[in-house]
Amino acid sequence: DRPDRVPKAAAAGADAIAVDLEDAVAAGRKDAARQATADALAALPTSGPTVAVRVNAVDTGLAEADVEALTRVLSRIELLIVPMCSHPATVGAVAALLDTAEDHAGLPRGRTGLVPLLETAAGVADARAIAAAHARVRTLAFGPADLSRELGITPTAGGEELFVARSQVVLAAAAAGRAKPVDGPHLDLDDADGLAESAATARRLGFGGKQVLHPRQLPVVAAAFAPGATELEWARRVDAAFRDAEAAGVSSIRLDDGTFVDYPVAHRA
Repeated sequence: DRPDRVPKAAAAGADAIAVDLEDAVAAGRKDAARQATADALAALPTSGPTVAVRVNAVDTGLAEADVEALTRVLSRIELLIVPMCSHPATVGAVAALLDTAEDHAGLPRGRTGLVPLLETAAGVADARAIAAAHARVRTLAFGPADLSRELGITPTAGGEELFVARSQVVLAAAAAGRAKPVDGPHLDLDDADGLAESAATARRLGFGGKQVLHPRQLPVVAAAFAPGATELEWARRVDAAFRDAEAAGVSSIRLDDGTFVDYPVAHRA
């Protein structure tokens, strides 16, 4: 219900923005937020970041009105984020709402993607089924705040306490053939060092990106996920050596530093 923040977020340099109709909006402001969101998205330039909207959880009974209100600007929305996604049936329920909305908007069915947000123990435990639940699922996202509350733990920058949960989300997305998942945000806006540590950990675990809560977090996250000079040098050296080996009919080689390279390593490079 702060539509002035939408164009500011879109201009901040992020790969994608998410307008939140769920936790960011008080219960009595839902209708106002829906209309304000639709108006703000209609006014956005056609070029810019990927636009997502986080609707309310299905079991609140509010998601139907969210999707209905977004129908008039559905052509401007690439993704819906599905919070508190604990079961594959939740994905199917939102997909069905989108079928109706796309029909009314004159859009082809399946155009709008879904990103289930796994932030409960049940959701993490059923991550693979959720990732594979519908063709609309583009990838998964991880939600540390609600999961930590449920588990009775305090999330840290290092993330050891949620290592298993994060790894399950990464594995589930890969097993379902989805894009690399998106890690949850680092909740302390004034902790740049912790943010850098959290982002680096997420990348090492196999996440493809990280949610941020404020534009000033963007450069830290972007730096953590960008390949460094040492990584690029390694990749180029491996690629060149393996191409030469393949041309000579060899598919496994040992570099001068002892690195063993076969097809999986070469493909990673």
